[in-house]
Amino acid sequence: MIVFSKTLRSPFLVRVTPCFLTTQSPNFTTLSDEPSSAYYDDLINAAGRQRDFTTVFHLLNKRVRDGCFNTKSTFKFLSTDLSILDDLLQTLARLDKGYPRKSAYDSLVAGLCKLQSTEEALRVAEAMVRGNHGANAATFYPILNALTKKKQMEEVWRVMEVMRENEIWPDVTAYNYLLTAYCFMGDVDEAAAVLKEMEEGGMEADTRTYDALVLGACRAGKVEGALVILRRMMDERVPLLYSTHAHVIGVLVKMGYYGQAVEFVMSNGGRDKELDRENFGILAVRLFKLKRFDEANFLLEEMSKRDLPMGPKLNSFYKCHAMPCPESIKLQVGQAEINEQAVYVYSIH
Repeated sequence: MIVFSKTLRSPFLVRVTPCFLTTQSPNFTTLSDEPSSAYYDDLINAAGRQRDFTTVFHLLNKRVRDGCFNTKSTFKFLSTDLSILDDLLQTLARLDKGYPRKSAYDSLVAGLCKLQSTEEALRVAEAMVRGNHGANAATFYPILNALTKKKQMEEVWRVMEVMRENEIWPDVTAYNYLLTAYCFMGDVDEAAAVLKEMEEGGMEADTRTYDALVLGACRAGKVEGALVILRRMMDERVPLLYSTHAHVIGVLVKMGYYGQAVEFVMSNGGRDKELDRENFGILAVRLFKLKRFDEANFLLEEMSKRDLPMGPKLNSFYKCHAMPCPESIKLQVGQAEINEQAVYVYSIH
């Protein structure tokens, strides 16, 4: 970082430092020899609050050259004054072409979504398209994510249409946001429609697609269907998210199938130690809360045998409720069978 140390003594930074010190920002009298993304975020936000867009411009270009990438907090100064968004957009349009400019726009979109300002985020994305600044499907991901979390599905489809109108074709990740939202809401018809549109577009299901389908099956109480999808994932060697198993564990416990939940965790153990720690831990805590001490203590014994660490919450339950596990609860590993004959409406062809 010798080059950075020299540039910190440049007339430009000597000139702008006093203006930072007149705000409530962190003290920048001693400038870092090892800059970080957070460090640049502080500088940019200090300048942004003073509407010093010349400084913002130089810092945005320089941070990329120093390998300090933009974050969702780079434009946090907008949280107190969205009226300066147009001035900021004019600044971004003048940044170095390529990655510095595109990453700044993408970070601004993500930051506005973090502030729950999705309309402004969409306006920035559209300005990015008009200016030919490198907008792609990923630019719209934060907007789709924010809107689907709020279940504003009409707005989501409007964003998808804006993408198509600008010849930015929604990809599997974009559709996954919709699919997950509909599956979470238990809207089978809309989820099936999204799947059909994905298939017609020639898209292949990925890890998150399968995770959404397992979620949908569990929300609908179709445990057999969820297990069929899991088996297909294993057969096709699709990587599993921790949440995918958590969906199944959750619905089994909710439906009162405690023994089956233990069997499910046991039968899927031994492949990934971190996944085992997550699965055994989640189920044990839930069983303790439901006062299912026999099953919970069986899981704790298994965690001990497998050398799986326990988190603070689980340790707390264990100390309060630990007891010998009765023979009736000692299940045989590998006995659990998955019903592959179940038919599920979300099956992918």
